[in-house]
Amino acid sequence: MISEMCYVIPKENHNKEDLINILNSNPQIKFVSLGGVDLIGHETEEKIPVKLFLEDLDLFLNGIAVQTDGSSVYLPKIATLDNAKIDMKSDLDANWFVDYNHENIDEETNRPIGSLKIPCFLYHEGLPVDSRYILKNSVEYFEKRVESLLRTYPEKAKQYGFDVEDLKKVHVTAATELEFWVRTPNDERDLEELSTSQELNEQYWAKTRGPVRTSLENTLLYMEKYGMEPEMGHKEVGGVKARMHADGSFSGIMEQLEIDWKYSTAINTGDNEIFLKKIIKEEFRKNGMDVTFLAKPIPGVAGSGEHTHLGVAVELHSGKRVNLFHPTKKHFLSPIGYGSIMGILKNYEVMNPFITSSNEAFKRLKKGFEAPICIVTSLGRSVEIPSRNRTILIGLIRDENNPLATRFELRSPNPHTNTFLCIATMLMSMADGIDHVFAEDRDEDSLLNELSKAPEDDGVYLEKGRAYRSEVNVFDDFTDEQRDRYFGKVPQTVYENIAAFDLYPDKLKVLTQGNVFREAILDSYRSAAINKWITEIEHRILPDFAKEIRGYKALHDPSNASDLDISNWLAIRDLRVELMKDSLNRVSLFTATRESIKNEDYERASDLQKEIYKKMDNLRMLYTHYKRNILDI
Repeated sequence: MISEMCYVIPKENHNKEDLINILNSNPQIKFVSLGGVDLIGHETEEKIPVKLFLEDLDLFLNGIAVQTDGSSVYLPKIATLDNAKIDMKSDLDANWFVDYNHENIDEETNRPIGSLKIPCFLYHEGLPVDSRYILKNSVEYFEKRVESLLRTYPEKAKQYGFDVEDLKKVHVTAATELEFWVRTPNDERDLEELSTSQELNEQYWAKTRGPVRTSLENTLLYMEKYGMEPEMGHKEVGGVKARMHADGSFSGIMEQLEIDWKYSTAINTGDNEIFLKKIIKEEFRKNGMDVTFLAKPIPGVAGSGEHTHLGVAVELHSGKRVNLFHPTKKHFLSPIGYGSIMGILKNYEVMNPFITSSNEAFKRLKKGFEAPICIVTSLGRSVEIPSRNRTILIGLIRDENNPLATRFELRSPNPHTNTFLCIATMLMSMADGIDHVFAEDRDEDSLLNELSKAPEDDGVYLEKGRAYRSEVNVFDDFTDEQRDRYFGKVPQTVYENIAAFDLYPDKLKVLTQGNVFREAILDSYRSAAINKWITEIEHRILPDFAKEIRGYKALHDPSNASDLDISNWLAIRDLRVELMKDSLNRVSLFTATRESIKNEDYERASDLQKEIYKKMDNLRMLYTHYKRNILDI
């Protein structure tokens, strides 16, 4: 019976007759929920009885909005308290998923009760203000722009093996790789045990067992039911072996997993990801495990990324597809491919605030954990040998036997990155680079030379004072100073990141082309990012650090302690005081941070955050060394 249930309603069925037939044939679908995504990635959720949905079906299908107030979304400076009405309009071109509650069985059908999830667009005063629409707008801008350039310069189309008259449509395709951690609740595993297992690669692509295997397999099966076309699920580098008991049960589960699926349209990729996270959480919860999509849930151990892949092809009237990134001669890329990756590298400073947008995300971007920390690419040491350099920001993925597989992999996103805005910024930056290639009539040799330039070399499009390509390990083969000099100094906090809007006004104009990122959208996003940043610091990060600091207690017996024990403890004590204890003569770093936030001195708050993080890392190291020297605990 379960296999006969409706799981997805594609756009071909978004008409009155089909919807009535489908819903009448699936009476277990009791509710409808419109899902809009605000600027920081929050999705709306409500329950509309199917009966009311069917009564108002014409309104839903004709773009007449359901209304909500601004409290259901986070759109500062847009949905204000005195002007908070938000209109929600169904997206008829997206897949509509049925979200089933397997713990609530319908008495009449003996099936789980379902809610039809309809992706929607959010409007305020008649203008779209949501992440999904921004991506939709950017895709339309990019595809029309590339098509216009090819029609304006028909000789360029011939380089790709087709006449411009044969061109039917430009297509953007995208996919993400979702990493996450799973664990049994309230089970702790030693950090040194986790670090050692990671160093030895004991878990990477190892066999899943017990409830982890069951949950992963069920997730992949559900993805197939929902038409997401899973490619694989496997263990990632993080985690340790679970404990198995005499009855065959497991405890102490702490593993990192990854799930990949095939390409789709850009908007479907974002929609699929949102719904897939719900499937993952539910399947692992049913088997007694928590799931976290945090970028860096465990200090000192690999964080979770969400590598984002992007490709561009043209569809011809014959039905044939031609990859616009794939080289037409012996080269790494076509001119459009070179222009695209150069556009991302040149404009990444204004892309980054939409990709690395939280305190948690910056914890992951540390050297030594295969997470990118520099604006740099790798193409391969030769055209014959594709690059697999895992230390760079954006890489080229190629398969000489499959030209359609040529694409870019952006390695900086994490599972909490707003995929809609991430892809939108990629497309706008790529369009800027492609514009340059056509306007200046650049060929592959000149583009590759510029992309491979030394920092002191001038660039026609790229900036002097920067390098943009490295075929060696960015972490090991450069000093910190060399990395900053070659690839630019990277932001370390949300505030430093969002400051790029002011530091690079010309690059910001790239995002506003085609009215994709309107000024009101940028102002709202900036406000949302800063508000979230300071709220997390005040009410989550500092309280968590305070709890951690209070847990660092003296363990030695003063009567038989060694001089090393006493020296270690005094250093720990001094750090604890400096971080969080005030006196009449001085304020702690924690208090200074709170005062800076209260005074809206965000630059100082950012500097203090960096100082606190360094001292917390030092405190943890000191306490580990101190504890190792204590005989009796």
